[in-house]
Amino acid sequence: MAGIGFRLRELKKGDTLSGLLLAYGFAGIIGSGPWVLSIVGILLIGFIHTESSSAPYFVEQFQISVTYLMATSLILTGPLQLLLTRFIADKLYEKDDKQVLPNLIGAICIVIAVSGTLAGFCLAYLFTGSVLYRLLMLSGLVILSTIWIVVVVLSGLKAYREILLAFLLGYGITVWAAKELGMFGLEGLLSGFVVGHSILLFMLLIVVFNSYSSNKLIAFDFMRRSQIFISLAFTGFLYNMAIWADKFIFWFNPETSSAIISPLRASELYDLPIFLAYLSIIPGMAVFLLRMETDFAEQYTKFYDAINGGAPLKIILQIYEEMVATIKRGFIEIFKVQGMTIAILLAIGDKLLAWVGISPFYKVLLNIDLIAVGIQVLLLAVLNLLFYFDYRKDALYLCLLFVTSNIIFTLLSQYLGPIFYGYGFALSVALTTIVGMIIVSKRLNELLYETFMLRYRTNN
Repeated sequence: MAGIGFRLRELKKGDTLSGLLLAYGFAGIIGSGPWVLSIVGILLIGFIHTESSSAPYFVEQFQISVTYLMATSLILTGPLQLLLTRFIADKLYEKDDKQVLPNLIGAICIVIAVSGTLAGFCLAYLFTGSVLYRLLMLSGLVILSTIWIVVVVLSGLKAYREILLAFLLGYGITVWAAKELGMFGLEGLLSGFVVGHSILLFMLLIVVFNSYSSNKLIAFDFMRRSQIFISLAFTGFLYNMAIWADKFIFWFNPETSSAIISPLRASELYDLPIFLAYLSIIPGMAVFLLRMETDFAEQYTKFYDAINGGAPLKIILQIYEEMVATIKRGFIEIFKVQGMTIAILLAIGDKLLAWVGISPFYKVLLNIDLIAVGIQVLLLAVLNLLFYFDYRKDALYLCLLFVTSNIIFTLLSQYLGPIFYGYGFALSVALTTIVGMIIVSKRLNELLYETFMLRYRTNN
């Protein structure tokens, strides 16, 4: 996440409580993104209307519609997110930030065209809802897809308070608008969602436009052949597919799902626990960004600066050892914070389920999902390290393992029966994370040799 480490260090520099809280808050928002915040909004909207309405049949239709919008938009924009992230990171490193804004606008144009075309085709030929419902679904997909692209550049900005305010205000308006428009049924709730996210997107774009300037309005430099890393595009697609693969399997298996609004299906047994579990990653994501994008990024920069500057081997080895120690500390701290979060949630699982109006029958599956998404934070740290050291193929193979194992293990869990539900995703995340940590360990052991051999080949 280009530039975020330097911004977070500035927030923490004074070692004040307010600076520390702001740093963790900013990291949690940027790290979790509107995906997790949308889950909060969806649950709040459902809770409000379930409590206040005598016939909340349309609430479930709304929640499932938004869930499909989130899944589709993430999978659709996954390839472009990583391509644009790499391009912007390179331009910021080169101090050529005038390329950021026009290329962001170019990426937004591509996203609008692709998501709009896909949504228009599907809604015209596959969906059976009202015309207004279809138009709102189309608008929702385009807006969410655009937000994912805009979020790419937020991490490099200094406008922390403006970004936090935009997210909080955007989702506050989403919940308020859905509450006020709920009297109009499904279309009313969906209108509130679209209005809130439109305002969020508008505010985020204002922050970006105020932070970057350019002589060009639009550019597609990030799509040039020399700038495109195909492996990154496939990695982004496979990672998002891996996250949603088990959900789609449960959704479209008639034995584990039910029709909600044609052609959308949902698995009440599987969906609620996993989405509740994802709320628990916010503390882990905050620590992940603060440690990996501040402490590690600083050591990483010092290491390569020392090599490029011709520092003595003793100094280079010392910095290398410090960098490896920083990585270990980062993993340990993520494990501690996320582990503590999981332990607390496991202890209050019954009360949590009762508070959101869900049967205690879901507790076992919720516990499994809490552990699974906790491990997923470690997986993100592994992928982050692979991207830093430019081991793009390793990251690609890791995401391929993730999606393949998730599909296989989830299908196996369905074959074995309800008692094994949730274990497919959990085992897949655990296996991928273990393999990833082995790869990272091996790569770190070979890093000095590969770095000096690369310099020797370059110089000769």
